[in-house]
Amino acid sequence: MTELDTRGTPTPSTTNLAEILERVLDKGIVIAGDIKIDLLDIELLTIRLRLFISSVETAKKAGIDWWETDPALSSRAAHNALSEENQRLRERIEALEGDDAPEAHSGRELRHP
Repeated sequence: MTELDTRGTPTPSTTNLAEILERVLDKGIVIAGDIKIDLLDIELLTIRLRLFISSVETAKKAGIDWWETDPALSSRAAHNALSEENQRLRERIEALEGDDAPEAHSGRELRHP
């Protein structure tokens, strides 16, 4: 919406920062760019940058939810990672000890020199 100034010419309406941020988070915005360094037609370095800014809800609608499975960002993911590691270690111990491990440990006697 435009307003008229004192001379009768239209001026653009001002949008505050909160409104702009709300629009960006609601719709999302993608910023993409490539940096490529060549020397004598030989590619030395290529950096691809992709930035997606949105709200959590908008990101989930777009199928982006990596923060839920990253142990550094999610306590639930960290707990799941520890549980999985514990299970793998238990299975490895069982495999190393074999099936007769409980009987072998129960039949051992402590010897003192």
